[in-house]
Amino acid sequence: MDQAPILTITLNPALDLTTACTRVVPDIKLRCEAPRFDPGGGGINVSRAIRAMGGESTALVALGGATGQRICELLAETGIPLQTLPAPGETRQSVTVDDQTIRQQYRFVMPGPEWSKTDVQAALEATADAAAPGALVVLSGSSPPGVPACFAAMLADRLRGTGARLIVDTSGPALAEVAAATDRRVEILRMDDEEAEGLAGRPLPYRADTAAFAAGLVASGAAHGVIVARGRDGNIIATDDGIWHAEAARVQIVSKVGAGDSFLAGFTLGHARDWPVADALGLAAAAASATVQTPATELCHGPDVERLFAARMVTRMQA
Repeated sequence: MDQAPILTITLNPALDLTTACTRVVPDIKLRCEAPRFDPGGGGINVSRAIRAMGGESTALVALGGATGQRICELLAETGIPLQTLPAPGETRQSVTVDDQTIRQQYRFVMPGPEWSKTDVQAALEATADAAAPGALVVLSGSSPPGVPACFAAMLADRLRGTGARLIVDTSGPALAEVAAATDRRVEILRMDDEEAEGLAGRPLPYRADTAAFAAGLVASGAAHGVIVARGRDGNIIATDDGIWHAEAARVQIVSKVGAGDSFLAGFTLGHARDWPVADALGLAAAAASATVQTPATELCHGPDVERLFAARMVTRMQA
């Protein structure tokens, strides 16, 4: 199936280690199951999910040290085309432990290495060089220490005139920086409901509240489209052409790890295939629902996405 090129950017990847034990308690040795290792980080997960759905993307990843080499090896096994730039230190790790007694999940995320202004500039140049004309460039995940909150804006400026379009899923000051923009340098901006409420400075309890908030960001020039995830209540997107809501499928939740990245992968892939907004949103919702059914850091399976997409429920909302 034809699609525009997709380039994912992961500045702060992690080697994801996942295990389980009978009960997580303090002060004693916890005997854990054999660990599972996956290459992780927002952009990497987006590329992994795109591949699971039969799409294609290239992953640009900052890697350093032995942990970075391990991630490189794991990505090679997936078949995802990889471009790397040197990280200024050892790539971080993250640890997920499932408590089998109370069925709760504990996630321990380490910081990445400190970046300098030179490292930031190198990342901007590497992205511009790697982005094909007309590509969708996905900036997803946390930023390493030292990367300024305005990095997405800097990247949008660097890509201006290349025909590449920027999709951003970030948090904290970086999200606030993009949301405050007025010149629509970003194609799609995604956030969750808690982040949306933080930006709005008020609760957004109803779908109509979220829809109005997202539409307001589009009108102010933050992005051409704004997506807000409302958890079990589904997802809303606002664009100049309208507002849509996608229901979240009622499925058994095994692990929520990677669900947001899979959502972004589904939307990006649908957008790259030039699908209508409602269908791209439906694919995104299907990918997220498929992912929460898989254990640990495993992502969506193609057949599950297809089944859930066929049963999608996407409705147009009143502006």
